[in-house]
Amino acid sequence: MVGTIVHQLTKNATIEEIEKAGLAPYYTDHGVDVYPVSAAGVPFTAAYIAAKGDPIANLQEDLAAEQKARATYEKLIDLCRDNPDVIDPLRYLREREVVHFQRFGEALRGVQDKLAKKKFYTNGCNNEVE
Repeated sequence: MVGTIVHQLTKNATIEEIEKAGLAPYYTDHGVDVYPVSAAGVPFTAAYIAAKGDPIANLQEDLAAEQKARATYEKLIDLCRDNPDVIDPLRYLREREVVHFQRFGEALRGVQDKLAKKKFYTNGCNNEVE
């Protein structure tokens, strides 16, 4: 959605407006198309996706990612304070990150509770004790 907002804001921009906004290097490489990069111009890479093969570690990464996204949306809202057509979708996205954080937290607690249950084995059966 952020890429779409940026595209909508730049699709009719003149070369002069693009240069004045400091977007000439980006425009040179990508025109006004969406190309996933950080604010510093670093391209997205799959290396940003953290997967450890451990549910607790993975959920902790998910929680951190949601908080980072929420903080980014807050900073974008600060930068766009005079444009309600941009701020409203950003607020929606920020709130969605908050809900995602809450759901990942619930999942983490569920996994931790499951792993904390005592187990005993009889005749090849795995039985859990609460």
